[in-house]
Amino acid sequence: MIQPDLFAATAPAPVQGVPAEQATLDLPAILERLSAACQRPRYCFMVLNLIAQAGGPDGAAGPYVRSAAGEMPVRDWLCDALLPTARRDPRRRAIADRVRRDLALAGALPEDSAAAERMVAEEVRERVRQSGRTNVSRAVSELVRAGLVTRHYQGWRVDHENRGAQRQAVYTLAPPVREALRAG
Repeated sequence: MIQPDLFAATAPAPVQGVPAEQATLDLPAILERLSAACQRPRYCFMVLNLIAQAGGPDGAAGPYVRSAAGEMPVRDWLCDALLPTARRDPRRRAIADRVRRDLALAGALPEDSAAAERMVAEEVRERVRQSGRTNVSRAVSELVRAGLVTRHYQGWRVDHENRGAQRQAVYTLAPPVREALRAG
């Protein structure tokens, strides 16, 4: 049973510093709104574009996205898509060094160097994905606050606006945003 008015489509909320008469959105207006509402507007724009890429014709991305690795939750897919942006980050190298040291101390590091590097890379990927999920959630919260995206959680029995009880996130682009990204 789904409550019909719970996820009613709403117009993008006005943001301080963005003129209220700006009824239609184009790419520069989206960027202006992001710079006014988000702490990291470039990162939020990347997340917004990825949501648009993963979204269906109605602009909804999730709860699962198909990828080469199979179906995965939308947040994990977004994290994996954003992983290449952190490759040269010194913190990622520090994590790799820490993982290598921890595995060596635990005696879990294989003798074969190629197998050891694969093991380290997999563990680093899991740790980066865990922190990336937090970053993606923060960025989506800012996109929701900017009125560009709505979020709800689709679950086993009922959809809900709050997470938990085996529910997965679904991100939906506002119609003017979807049109602006498609045109841009």
